[in-house]
Amino acid sequence: MPNKLNQRIIDEFRANGGRVGGPFEGGRLLLLTTTGARTGAPHTTPVAYLPDGDRLLVIASAGGAPRHPDWFHNLVADPRVTVEDGVFTYDAKATVLEGDERDRLFARAVEADPGWAEHQAKTTRVIPVVALEPIPGPPTSNAASPGAALKQVHDAFRRELALIREEIAGSGPRLGAQLRVNCLTVCTGLGHHHTAEDEGMFPALAARHPEHAAAFDRLRREHERVAALLDGLRRAVAAEDAEPGAVLAEVERLTAELEAHLDYEEEQLIPLLDAP
Repeated sequence: MPNKLNQRIIDEFRANGGRVGGPFEGGRLLLLTTTGARTGAPHTTPVAYLPDGDRLLVIASAGGAPRHPDWFHNLVADPRVTVEDGVFTYDAKATVLEGDERDRLFARAVEADPGWAEHQAKTTRVIPVVALEPIPGPPTSNAASPGAALKQVHDAFRRELALIREEIAGSGPRLGAQLRVNCLTVCTGLGHHHTAEDEGMFPALAARHPEHAAAFDRLRREHERVAALLDGLRRAVAAEDAEPGAVLAEVERLTAELEAHLDYEEEQLIPLLDAP
């Protein structure tokens, strides 16, 4: 069983679509469920994570404790884990990174948050970095309805862009490596989301609701404008001498366009998705 603090965070996370208060408020948090190495029972732990393209990184710091956390020992024994990101729940394969890859990614994490270096300084053990790679298969959602699921996805993008804006605003004179990855990861996620809507959701809903053809045409045009803004952000991030102010301007342009688009999409589609 999780301790009382972790259980409170778990309950709050699940009740609020991944949003929590306290020390994790505003940060990137997931729920990681491992299989007990000794008991075989599932164990769920709130863990901070870092985006890394199609996978997530978690760091077994345990606050700099002398021993690895229990969840790390569990996934070493059984690398198949379950991840809850606040929107979806899915199975993943955990890989403990080693050598140069571990060192490079830990250094990237430290650059983004010096607290990781403070944890390493407290202990003689080498703090592990673990990659979580989704196992192919459909994720599940705990949303009460299809419309609620759409809203959860949209809110996750809103939170990530808000966090990226804060990170850029608080960065130094150069754009850090992890911040570049964060920007590129949200670009890829938004692109995949809009492609899935264009190729799946919109045609299915349009076939059932031809009277809303004008709304679907508008949403597709907005997707094209968002795609152009995503390309602009990618170019700004990819520049070798990327200047945080220039990248922030691209993120703010994207956010303004996306917020208006998401608001309109929710207004138009949630009633259709939740119709009897």
